[in-house]
Amino acid sequence: MTAKEFIETLKIIAQDYSGEIPKRELFSLAKEYQYISVLEVIKLLQDDNENHRLGAVSILDWKARNKKTSEEEKKEIYRAYIDNHKWIDNWGLVDRAAPYVVGGYLYNKDKAALYGLAKSKNPMERRTAIVSTYYFIRKNEIEDTFKIAKILVNDSDEYVQKSVGSWIREAGKRNEEKLKHFLEKHATEMPRITQRYAIEKFDKATREHYLKLK
Repeated sequence: MTAKEFIETLKIIAQDYSGEIPKRELFSLAKEYQYISVLEVIKLLQDDNENHRLGAVSILDWKARNKKTSEEEKKEIYRAYIDNHKWIDNWGLVDRAAPYVVGGYLYNKDKAALYGLAKSKNPMERRTAIVSTYYFIRKNEIEDTFKIAKILVNDSDEYVQKSVGSWIREAGKRNEEKLKHFLEKHATEMPRITQRYAIEKFDKATREHYLKLK
């Protein structure tokens, strides 16, 4: 399997859908190509075509999820994502792979890399920092989510703002009091959109309480 073969197959699929490839078809093809070498995936990731890049991060995601993937391979997958982050330049690409490729690899390891990403000048790297913690949330570990959210709490980028609100909301499902404490402390400094995403699962009275703090 090669990157070229993936692209050729994608072209055939595109013809069946008049050029507009459904995400489910792209993700399904990526699953079939999950055993392609990481070097070939990087070729796709460095392509100007967004479908090719989405295919690349999807392949990385399938690789990372595969229980047969060794720790050394997971490290290679992780490095492919991090070292080529300039090509992962929109929220869809980040969200497709960051939880398992980055978060899954760093689980039970030093998380310093995430804090470095949170301070990056690149907004999609900052989004990767918070989105990656979804893997930790699934393991009932939410400390890093709130710590990274604190770094990003008044971020200027809309897509980072949305991700911070979304992920502290998810962490709050594991510990609602911790989310409420975070909101009480930071509501006045966080952008309105972050706040709205964070509180959307609360009842009306609770939502109104936090909105009034802004």
